[in-house]
Amino acid sequence: MGAARGGGRKRRPKAAPRSRGLTPAETAKEPTAAVRELARAVEGDGGAVLGTYREPLGGHGVVLAALPIDRVEPTPFQRDASPPHVKRLADVMEKTGRYLDPVVAVREGEGRYWCPNGNHRLQALRSLGGRSIVALVLPDREVAFQILALNTEKAHALKEKSLEVSRMEAALAAERPRVKESALSFEFEFAPFLTLGQAYAEKPRFSGGAYRALLRRVDGFLDLPLPEALEERKARAKTLLAVDAAVDRAVAALKARGFRSPYLRPFVVSRIDFTRFVKGEQPPFAKALERIQRSADRFDPGKWSQQDVASAAAAGPPPEDAEG
Repeated sequence: MGAARGGGRKRRPKAAPRSRGLTPAETAKEPTAAVRELARAVEGDGGAVLGTYREPLGGHGVVLAALPIDRVEPTPFQRDASPPHVKRLADVMEKTGRYLDPVVAVREGEGRYWCPNGNHRLQALRSLGGRSIVALVLPDREVAFQILALNTEKAHALKEKSLEVSRMEAALAAERPRVKESALSFEFEFAPFLTLGQAYAEKPRFSGGAYRALLRRVDGFLDLPLPEALEERKARAKTLLAVDAAVDRAVAALKARGFRSPYLRPFVVSRIDFTRFVKGEQPPFAKALERIQRSADRFDPGKWSQQDVASAAAAGPPPEDAEG
């Protein structure tokens, strides 16, 4: 098993005003060879190039294009579109008679385009019978794997994020078997998403939010090639689900004593999670969860009162998607 690396990020220093990036004139400089080649490919695919430019922060080339809508599809590993959100967007577009926000796209094979950001807009326009969609087409295919950083259109729930990142790891494991998981911390964003995603795939009604703080402490990025890391994530998910089964029994025991609260699961987890009291380096994932499962198996509902649960609840809302 490879060593885990934490997923924390350093605080970004405050930039001085107007200290980086391109001037307006520089954004309009002659496009690079890669951008010119992409523009020719867009036109060959039946699209229309509306312009080219260099984005103002990093100077990367962009093709502004109208693409045939039936050639554009979401990346295969991202979350499913939310039907209510698609409907709201379609209703607004219908009322205003306007579509103004380009999606982001990368060319994926002959005549196909992946949309890592803008799937809800794409589906809304498609539902209205649109024939073309305006896109910021990027020559760098790697952007398709930066969907969490890019996709600000609709906030992800923990389950959506975890499944999306887990699917991405599986796709990348097949495509780049020699790359280590730890080298993709930006794309994956938060190491526990990778374990939680495998758990959600196994148990769709899994209450992953109850374990988020615990995993933040003991589950980091792995210094393993992606195929090996993927197998380790599946093993960690099975371990986590075994803990969750023991927590299920503890919650059922509390309910049998008349306890009723949406905080029961996070309450039990907080009482068996010794890692929150550890000073310094945390134990490895497997050892930590083995000890936590033993505590869950020994959980005594008779030691606790409704007031204990109420006091824990007063500290804040239950973790996302936790069930009582």
